[in-house]
Amino acid sequence: MSERLETLKKARERMIEDRDAHAKVLAAPFDRDKAERARNKFIEIQMLVDALDRAIGGEEVILPKG
Repeated sequence: MSERLETLKKARERMIEDRDAHAKVLAAPFDRDKAERARNKFIEIQMLVDALDRAIGGEEVILPKG
């Protein structure tokens, strides 16, 4: 695995951890201010995870198999 691909996968893993923290806030008893901030951060992080998934897919296409 290339260093670039490994970096992208580590970044994705880190963002998933961050996203999970915001999901826990959303799942907790409702607090309008906290929920609104958590919702916005969750969406922002999910868009980043999606972008990382595309980048990882692109790297996997250009890497030689094996």
